[in-house]
Amino acid sequence: MTDEPHDDQGPDEQHQVPEGVTDATVEALGSLSAAVEVIEHARGLLYGFHRLTGMADLNLGEAVEQLRKAGHTDLADRIDTELVGRNVIAGRWTFQVVEDYDDGYYALAKELERTARDELVQGRKHLFEAAMKEDRRTAGRRHHEATPGDLAD
Repeated sequence: MTDEPHDDQGPDEQHQVPEGVTDATVEALGSLSAAVEVIEHARGLLYGFHRLTGMADLNLGEAVEQLRKAGHTDLADRIDTELVGRNVIAGRWTFQVVEDYDDGYYALAKELERTARDELVQGRKHLFEAAMKEDRRTAGRRHHEATPGDLAD
C-alpha cells in the first residue's frame, strides 16, 4: 500500500490527445503554439510602441505650444514642422505598421497554427501543456486538480 495521494482525474476531452497521434506530433504542435505565443507577445509590444509613439506626438504638440508661449518660436516651429506628425518609418505612422503586422505576419501565423491543429489533432489546443500538467501535478492534492470540475467542495 502506498501513502501517495491518488486520483482518477485527468485532462478534459478537449485536452486529451486523439487516438493515433504521436508524442512527436504533440511536441511539434507545442513548439508551434509556443512560437505563436511569442508572436502574440511581440504584437502586444508593437501595440505598446504604437500607443507610446502616439502619446509622444501629442506631448510634442504640447511642448511646441509651450515653447511658443515662452518666446522660442523658431525652435517651436522647427519641432512642429520636422517632428510632430512625422512618419516613424518611411511613409508610415505606427497605425500602418500595426495594420501591416496584423494583416500579414500575425494573421498568417495564427492561420497556420490553427490549420496544423485542425489537421493533426482535431483542432485541440495546448495538448503538450495538458500532458505537462498531468506529469507535474500531485494527484489527489488540493490545488492540483486536473480541471475546475474536479474541485472538492
